[in-house]
Amino acid sequence: MSSILTNTSAMVALQTLKTINMGLEKVQSEISTGKRIATAKDNSAIWAISKVMESDVNGFKAISDSLSLGESTVAVAQTAAETIQELLGEIKAKIVAAQGDNVDRTKLDNDVTALKQQITSVVSAAQFNGLNLVDGTTTNVLSSIDRDSTGAVTANYITVAGQNLGSGGYTAKSVFSGGTATVVSAAGDTFVMSLDNGAGTDAVVIGNPTYTAGESISISIAGYTASYTVTANDIAAGNTPEDIVATNLKAQIESFNVSGLSVAYDSAVPGQLTFTNSGSVDLTVTGQFGDEGSGGLAALSTIDATNTGTLAAQLITMESLISTAIDAAAAFGSVGNQIDTQAVFVSKLTDSMRAGIGSLVDADMEEASARLQALQVQQQLGIQALSIANQAPQNVLSLFR
Repeated sequence: MSSILTNTSAMVALQTLKTINMGLEKVQSEISTGKRIATAKDNSAIWAISKVMESDVNGFKAISDSLSLGESTVAVAQTAAETIQELLGEIKAKIVAAQGDNVDRTKLDNDVTALKQQITSVVSAAQFNGLNLVDGTTTNVLSSIDRDSTGAVTANYITVAGQNLGSGGYTAKSVFSGGTATVVSAAGDTFVMSLDNGAGTDAVVIGNPTYTAGESISISIAGYTASYTVTANDIAAGNTPEDIVATNLKAQIESFNVSGLSVAYDSAVPGQLTFTNSGSVDLTVTGQFGDEGSGGLAALSTIDATNTGTLAAQLITMESLISTAIDAAAAFGSVGNQIDTQAVFVSKLTDSMRAGIGSLVDADMEEASARLQALQVQQQLGIQALSIANQAPQNVLSLFR
């Protein structure tokens, strides 16, 4: 049946042409954007997955920056630790040289002092972007973001433990030196030193009767230095710290074997030492009371090439200090290698995620090109079919001629 009111063929041809045009529009969009799924309308599930993965890729870019920053910071600290180890080796060589009799210990000690200052300078300068790992500061380097099956995200870190290579930190609370009161004259003169804030005409007051752990007392006499650092056990209940301090210092001073010098201690007067000089040379007593440095190289302050009575012990101290610096450099090297490995992994993981996103949403350009040509042909045919269908009502006129 032919009708001039309803042209079914034209409607079918028109719908077919619309479908072809829609396909053609989609292919043209793929070619122009390079993406098969450019918006949520194209495929909501795949689009959502790709956007989550893209956010993770952006996160890993920040992680790469964090790892680079951490790598540089650790490298600076490692270099500093290795440099300090070399400087400590030089100080050890000076102390070894000072063991001989025919040497100028004063000049050797000047070199030791200069090397100590250089170590302090290295520790102070070993910072990157304001972070110094060789003064004991610990930091966390962002190393990864992990997403579980529920979508929850957690951050992971590489902890870089700081290595305290400080050699300073001694804070003097009081210094007693100078004046005739600290001179023990020859021919049997005596000198009383109080370590517990005691009183007396001949007493030199040092410190505070209430000791705390970490406080250090040192006494120098005749070119020798005796020192003692208060421990937590010393100040435990039932102990008398003044008695412990005085006893230890007395034993050290006696080990110096200073000619004509004797040191007396009476436990009935805790913390009081009495120096008697029966020799022919006046002796000067000086000392300090304060907080000992907490750095890993705090014992470096006790190294003195002119202190002949403790040179043998100083060699043992130097071995310990060198070992501390070596351990610090090794620790930094280990964590530096860990950061390097993680940086390589993050770079490869980021590339893999980008490839995965591409396989989900990127357009296949070869396929798109073939589809474009096919749809263009179909479009031309659809236009021809619609044109033919529109001519159908004209054919009805021939029935009335």
